[in-house]
Amino acid sequence: MVCHYNESVKFFYDISKKNISGMWQTKDYVVVSLGLLVCVFVIFANILVMLAIFMNRRFHYPIYYLLGNLAAADLFAGISYMYLMFHTGPWTIKLSINQWFVRQGLIDTSLTASVINLMAIALERHQTIFTMQLHSKMTNHRVVLLIIGIWLIAILLGLVPSLGWSCICNTSECSNMAPLYCRSYLVFWAVLNLLTFTIMMAVYTRIFIYVLRKNHRMSQHTSQVKQKETVVNLMKTVVMILGCFVVCWTPGLVLLLLDGLCESCDVLTYEKFFLVLAECNSFMNPIIYSYRDKDMRDTFKRILCFPCLGWQQTEEHSGVRFNTLKQEARKARDGDGEQANRGQLVLKEAENMLDSTES
Repeated sequence: MVCHYNESVKFFYDISKKNISGMWQTKDYVVVSLGLLVCVFVIFANILVMLAIFMNRRFHYPIYYLLGNLAAADLFAGISYMYLMFHTGPWTIKLSINQWFVRQGLIDTSLTASVINLMAIALERHQTIFTMQLHSKMTNHRVVLLIIGIWLIAILLGLVPSLGWSCICNTSECSNMAPLYCRSYLVFWAVLNLLTFTIMMAVYTRIFIYVLRKNHRMSQHTSQVKQKETVVNLMKTVVMILGCFVVCWTPGLVLLLLDGLCESCDVLTYEKFFLVLAECNSFMNPIIYSYRDKDMRDTFKRILCFPCLGWQQTEEHSGVRFNTLKQEARKARDGDGEQANRGQLVLKEAENMLDSTES
């Protein structure tokens, strides 16, 4: 077995029959311009989310820490993708092997961290709703350990190719989309992300079915209008979460599988556009998980108006809102019995957790 550590990046691109031109073409300009535009939105949106969580004490709870970590992962994805945009096209031919692995490793790490964070948030919501709590019992210590674990897994997956799972010593296994990666690694990475998506889909589906059944059982204590409104809002959020993930990730993951399993398939025509589409999920996350929260929207407005009005830190603690829910629950218990109370709590918790990331 012969290893080619001293060869140029062009050597592996030629083996994979992937065009690497030293001249800028129209497609290169379009891809780089579109990619940089997406990066600007990703970086701005996720910095806004992180600032909101840091500055507003209403968000100092485990679910928001996970949301902040998701924003950090998506911010890292935006920065990594911007780095890629300045090292792609005709610039690729100037890269060394180590620089190429750094470029790809940053992308793999950031996107993996973003996806794992999405699954962590889904599992946290599942645990909270099924235990009929208004607050997650997860301690700050556990949240920190969970966040550290997410990043360790993401970094490990980003480093795996440079640590040996590459085609430098076995050029017959080089992929077409990532010429220094083994096709088997691309299949592994794609299957891992598809498995993560399947878990997310199962979790949110189970939450929806559970709340739908509880809604039906408690319908005698809940008005028909409120019942329909809760179910519709829940369905909208689930469809948005899963739909956005499917639209943004499925094309790229299918392309990776084709690249790994089908040597004769043409996967290079749309690969860069599908990568941009996957990156779009990193600025859709703040919209879905944050902007639908009224408190988060108000905090965004305060941050954006800071140059004109200055930041006025709200003194209202997030417990006020939850105390209000408890007062409503107490009224329901007094009027309809404890069973109705628990049913109302589940419905309110599901609507808050899945429609506005309240926990």
